[in-house]
Amino acid sequence: MNDGGQGAGSAAGSRRKDARRNQQALLDAAAAVFVTSGVDAPVRAIAAEAGVGMGTIYRHFPTRADLIVAVYRHQVDACAQAGPALLTSSPSPHAALAAWIDQFVDFLVTKHGLAAAMQTDSAGFETLHAYFLDRLVPVCTQLLDAAAASGEIRPGLTAYQLMRGVGNLCIGAESDPRYDARALVALLVAGLRQPR
Repeated sequence: MNDGGQGAGSAAGSRRKDARRNQQALLDAAAAVFVTSGVDAPVRAIAAEAGVGMGTIYRHFPTRADLIVAVYRHQVDACAQAGPALLTSSPSPHAALAAWIDQFVDFLVTKHGLAAAMQTDSAGFETLHAYFLDRLVPVCTQLLDAAAASGEIRPGLTAYQLMRGVGNLCIGAESDPRYDARALVALLVAGLRQPR
């Protein structure tokens, strides 16, 4: 009986899916290590967090810069995907916006050290920044529009303005234990509410 080659194709598809899943787990582990130890963390710490050998990391990401860029893109994508999911699962559009901004803060704090690590490659950093804006501004716009349409927040604030403000509030948060950027960002998001 001939399966038309589907057996080999589905096995290859399954291997690709496993490889993608393993790479996602590796990127999640690298992001977690970057949060606690910065982007200069030893590769062995990332390998231990991911439960893989160092050779696996180098096979996927030959240089530290490759790994940093991949983690950055992975986190941008996760933040972008979270917006629509939060709109459907949250009790209100404002709650979805607040939860998304909380994840955005996590992203901003996690990427500390990226600029320093990429400073020798300004074109590469500009490309990443453009990717960040292209993926996240539309998501934030969707959340703001939904919250404004529901009457929960004042209309007129653009996603870029909000994201820039949140970003500015996060500057230095990872290096100053006396500064709680998350508390100030929560005040900013609460302040968007329409007066009753």
